[in-house]
Amino acid sequence: MIESIRLQKFRSYGDASFEFEPGVNIVVGPNASGKTNLLEAVLVLARGSSYRARDVELIQFSEYWARLDGYFSQGTNRSLKLELEGEQLQKTYLIEDKPYRRISLDKTIPVVYFEPNHLQLITRGPDQRRDYFDELLERSLPGYKTNLNSYRRALAQRNALLKHGPQAGQQQLFAWNVRLSELGEKIAAARGGLVDKINQDLSKTYSKISKRKSELMLNYDSQFPISGYANRLLASLERNIQADYQRGFTSHGPHREDFSFELNGQNANVSASRGETRSIMLALKIFELNLIEEARGERAIFLLDDVFSELDSGRRKALVKYLKDRQTIITTTDADTVIEYFTATTKIIPLTR
Repeated sequence: MIESIRLQKFRSYGDASFEFEPGVNIVVGPNASGKTNLLEAVLVLARGSSYRARDVELIQFSEYWARLDGYFSQGTNRSLKLELEGEQLQKTYLIEDKPYRRISLDKTIPVVYFEPNHLQLITRGPDQRRDYFDELLERSLPGYKTNLNSYRRALAQRNALLKHGPQAGQQQLFAWNVRLSELGEKIAAARGGLVDKINQDLSKTYSKISKRKSELMLNYDSQFPISGYANRLLASLERNIQADYQRGFTSHGPHREDFSFELNGQNANVSASRGETRSIMLALKIFELNLIEEARGERAIFLLDDVFSELDSGRRKALVKYLKDRQTIITTTDADTVIEYFTATTKIIPLTR
């Protein structure tokens, strides 16, 4: 739980401080008043990085430094310092006054973020879906981020060799094929395990939200069966070397795979209505909230960026049921569209341009 935060030269804030209550906090203000920037600041302090920008972009325009200071439950304090030295950015975390250059998963604070762009996840391209589920695994499965970064480095090395054409060393290329296959199997296995876990409750949660009994399933559209994935990927990389030379990139592996939703036997990516799409994403976000809390053994902070305006009354009520006993920070341009769904005390945080 976050108790307070101070933002200095961060995004649109010169110097501002905010306090939060343990329950529901509603940040109200017109567009361009800094609502999203405030949620982003909480997210950066909790997770260590932004969901939408590079670290250097967090510093207020024309300034050379930024700082965040947050106080969390049980007296824990943490800070983030960003400072430009020429063209180099220095980034330092302070957790209980101890400095870190980067923070590991166990030093992050569990937080779940939900914003309107997430509602387009189902209909957008595979890159967005891969990023979403990979990021979810990074925050819940120790070691996954390391494997994924290693895979991306190996992929970059193989692609660099491909761009040199057939004159590139075959032996060197084979070594990267083996490396990609080994790491690819770990990534595919983790993704498959996550999908299996999601599907345990996805239909049930979706049916509660939509008020209609339905069968909803998430599929991992892997190029190869998880069992024996490494051997099959290696054979495919070897078999397609000439085609990859012509393309200039690697055409097989986890970086080319996708996820899809199946609603009552039909591909939801194509056939789901606007309302069904929103119910699917709500069900997925509720799973994310429960997964992060299970992985970390504590309640997560729930950040909702103008999501209520995108949902009808029924879906708002369904979402509110899952906010009980969790600290929630909600942004909106109209407090009345949010506050009517809460009977408990809420804290209003007004912002102006």
